[in-house]
Amino acid sequence: MAEVSLRHIKKVYPNMEKKKKGESEKKTNLKVTDEGVLAVQDFNLEIRDQEFIVLVGPSGCGKSTTLRMVAGLEEISGGDLLIDGVRVNDVEPKDRDIAMVFQSYALYPHMSIYDNMAFGLKLRKMPKAEIDKRVREAARILDIEHLLDRKPKLLSGGQRQRVAMGRAIVREPKVFLMDEPLSNLDAKLRVQMRLEISKLHQRLQSTIIYVTHDQTEAMTLGTRIVVMKDGVIQQVDSPQNLYDYPDNLFVAGFIGSPQMNFIDATVVKEGGELFLEYGNHHRVILTPERAAKLADYVGREVTFGIRPEDVFASEKYEAAHEHNTVEASVRVFEMLGAEVFLYLTVDGFDVTCREHPSTKAKPGDIMSISFDVNKIHVFDKETQMTITN
Repeated sequence: MAEVSLRHIKKVYPNMEKKKKGESEKKTNLKVTDEGVLAVQDFNLEIRDQEFIVLVGPSGCGKSTTLRMVAGLEEISGGDLLIDGVRVNDVEPKDRDIAMVFQSYALYPHMSIYDNMAFGLKLRKMPKAEIDKRVREAARILDIEHLLDRKPKLLSGGQRQRVAMGRAIVREPKVFLMDEPLSNLDAKLRVQMRLEISKLHQRLQSTIIYVTHDQTEAMTLGTRIVVMKDGVIQQVDSPQNLYDYPDNLFVAGFIGSPQMNFIDATVVKEGGELFLEYGNHHRVILTPERAAKLADYVGREVTFGIRPEDVFASEKYEAAHEHNTVEASVRVFEMLGAEVFLYLTVDGFDVTCREHPSTKAKPGDIMSISFDVNKIHVFDKETQMTITN
């Protein structure tokens, strides 16, 4: 397999070209320069051999554009792309030794599954015996051996996606590129295919670069995740670190479902202790470690975040502090079987709480909730960067 280096990669679309593509700068907040629209800017990433890297972010953030530059389907406007130490900016896509799996299956409808998987190898004039060996091995790995004689129209969406992956596997490329390969599948199939892709990576020990807008896919598949916004990398880290230690407000809100709760507050000092004061003079006491990092913010506005699982009905939370308990109104009760999400209102702020299904709360109720002070995240109100996690 291979190592991939993206060094100061940039992609600029001339203004007229961007408009032809039907993309709106207003929607994505992409930077506009004299050259044109800056779709990807100063993208730096070192991908290790056999790593599973996931590029994630909202629509229009530049993740697919970045993948297409690696594939050679988009011209690189600036910077260097290296595969195994060799600069490939000007190398043709067919000579980069990469294979791409698209959102659409792009199978030839008149060919059998076998021929669809073998087609690229036939174009390379590979010996028939080697083609047969590779196709049947890929089919065995993907459990589609019994489908080789069928036409694509007779296959389900999940089976077609397996064929598309098989077509990439038979090439034995240095790098696999996957551009939202599961977005056309229903929810149940997406879960199944996530497992298949994860097992495939473990079996092939391959380098994979995977693009998705679904943060659940990113969290379950990636060894490292690249979170992007408006063409800029926000954070690169392991799934757990992204969840526990987000670098800024955007990453904190994007990673996690339901998303982190955010409340505007003021840092207040009283009797030697620091508090976060919000709403109708409600207070959250700060741990000594967090208080030390907020010493310079006394009297200033900040945003504090708390994840739904760290919001508790106070009677169940032994560590509840008198300054940390508040009345909340239940707006929506969402039952998901093994857990319940309560959508609450506290002094005009929306707060989501993850509860056990045994909860007696129902819409319209007033209940007491507490925040786990050891799990509070605080962000600078102006820069939106993390002050403390």
